[in-house]
Amino acid sequence: MTQALAATGATVTPLHPGSALVQIEAQSAAHRRGVPRTVRRLSGVLLLLAIWSLAAVQQWLSPDLLPGPLTVIAALRELVVTGQLGDALRASLLRVVVGASIGMSAGVAAALFAGLLRLGEDLIDAPIQMVRTLPWAGLVPLLLIWLGIDEGSKVALVALASFFPIYLNLFAGIRNVDETLVEAARTMGLRPAAVIRHVVLPGALPNALVGLRYALGSSWLALVFAETVNSQTGIGYLTTYARETYRTDIIFVCLLIYAALGLSADIVVRTLEGRLLSWRPSFKAA
Repeated sequence: MTQALAATGATVTPLHPGSALVQIEAQSAAHRRGVPRTVRRLSGVLLLLAIWSLAAVQQWLSPDLLPGPLTVIAALRELVVTGQLGDALRASLLRVVVGASIGMSAGVAAALFAGLLRLGEDLIDAPIQMVRTLPWAGLVPLLLIWLGIDEGSKVALVALASFFPIYLNLFAGIRNVDETLVEAARTMGLRPAAVIRHVVLPGALPNALVGLRYALGSSWLALVFAETVNSQTGIGYLTTYARETYRTDIIFVCLLIYAALGLSADIVVRTLEGRLLSWRPSFKAA
């Protein structure tokens, strides 16, 4: 039996010397122990950096079009020393935090209203779907007229961008909860509020976390667009300034910062998923 299991690639380890009991470990699990997960996740980034460096050294494109990593690092140091990067980061982070908080809170409230009540769905779902299809470029002039060129229009655009992913995913999660579980909870005597708390909301949580990931990503995309229109601060303003002065190295710095901030937000949400959804069995890739 032990030899047959070993032939399949599984790891067979005796629990105690001389014991007939063995611990069987799947081939995929044994293989994953070979290379740390962190190293494997960084390999794609390192490969991309290597290709970028090779392209810069070989000058496949003009240095004015594709600056090398060392040039970008020098531009980053310049922005840090002059204080421009710190000021821009503070302005951008404040807009994202305020706008995303407003948008996601409104999205959760709207999804609960429409998902738990048919009246709520009849009242707000169709208008939300209509507004969702409007392009950001078309909303910006209207927001500028309504809220001015200061922070209000930028925060509003970020709030709108984060509202729709939360609403759509949480609404879908609520409506996809297994009706059998709801009926079982009612049969056990749980009141409607308890059913929502202990059955509906936990069942909708996976969709809500997916919506959170999309909402944070959409917030950064909306911020880029908002800060390149009538803005005097923020990472987007630095990008506009670099474009006007033909500083592609600063543009690369700004893009890398956006990418790092977006990746950081995604890592936070994935960590939350691991903690909040530890009860749910899920497929793990080999």
